[in-house]
Amino acid sequence: MNIRDFEYLVALAEHKHFRKAAEACFVSQPTLSGQIRKLEDELGTTLLERSSRRVLFTESGLQLVDQAKKIISEVKTFVDMASLQGNEMSGPLHIGFIPTVGPYLMPKIVPKLKDEFPGLELYLHEAQTHQLVRQLEEGQLDCLVLASVAETEPFKELDLYDEPLYVAVPCGHEWADKEELDMQKLNGRTVLSLGDGHCLRDQALGFCFAAGAKDDERFKATSLETLRNMVAAGGGITLLPELSVPDNKLQDGVRYLRAIDPVPSRQIVLAYRPGSPLRSRFEELAKSISSYLG
Repeated sequence: MNIRDFEYLVALAEHKHFRKAAEACFVSQPTLSGQIRKLEDELGTTLLERSSRRVLFTESGLQLVDQAKKIISEVKTFVDMASLQGNEMSGPLHIGFIPTVGPYLMPKIVPKLKDEFPGLELYLHEAQTHQLVRQLEEGQLDCLVLASVAETEPFKELDLYDEPLYVAVPCGHEWADKEELDMQKLNGRTVLSLGDGHCLRDQALGFCFAAGAKDDERFKATSLETLRNMVAAGGGITLLPELSVPDNKLQDGVRYLRAIDPVPSRQIVLAYRPGSPLRSRFEELAKSISSYLG
C-alpha cells in the first residue's frame, strides 16, 4: 500500500460514488476500484459494502478512513517542512478561494504573485466555504482566501483587506441618480440574495435585516453575476462586494451606490492550519496580497 491508496480511500468516503471519487483523483474508475480492492486484500478486511446504488463503508472502513486522513495530513506536513529547506517562497502552494472572492481577486493578484515569487507554483481551487474548510482540515489545501466566518475560527487568520458592500440597483431605479445610500433606506424593501452555502448571503442579509429589509424568497442566485444580471433586468436590488463593482459605478444597466450608516462590509483573510510549518510563507503571501490591494 502507498499514500495514493489512502487518497483513493478518503476520496471515496467523501464522494460515496466510485466515478466521482475517481474523477476527483484524476484516475479511471476501474483503477480506483481495483486499488481499493487491493487495499482490502492487503489489510485482510472489508472496507465497504458495494451495491449498484451506493457505497456504504463498514465500521472498520470508517475507522481506517479517519486514520488515512491523519496519515495524509502528516505526509503533507512532512513535505511542507522539506520544502522550507530551500527558498521559503518556492514550491507548490494550493490556495482555496470562495466564488464571491476568487473571480475578482485572482486577476488582480496572481500575475503580481508570479512576478514577485517566480519559484512559487500556485494551484488555485474554488469552492464554497464549507467545502474549502474541510479540504484545509484534511490537508488537501495549504491555505484559504475567504471571508472570516465562524467556520474559519479554528484556523489562524491573517487579515488581507476589509471589503465594503455596495447597493446595486437597476439604472431606472429611483435611487439611480445617487452616489451613496443610507442603509436605513432599505427599511421595508425586498432584496435579492445568493443561495444557501454562500457565506456572503448571511453577511449581506445580516446588514439588510438590521436595516429592516426582507429577503426575496422567490429567487436564490448561484453567483454574483446572476445577481448582477437580475438587477440589470429590473428584478430587484442587492448588495455586491467592492471588488466585483466596476470603477465607473454605472455599467450594463446597473448603478452601484456606496452604502453608509453603517457601511456594510466583510473581512477577507488568509486562513491556514495552526500547526502548518508554512507559517512564514503565508505571512509573506498575505503581506504581498494586502500591498497589491492598498
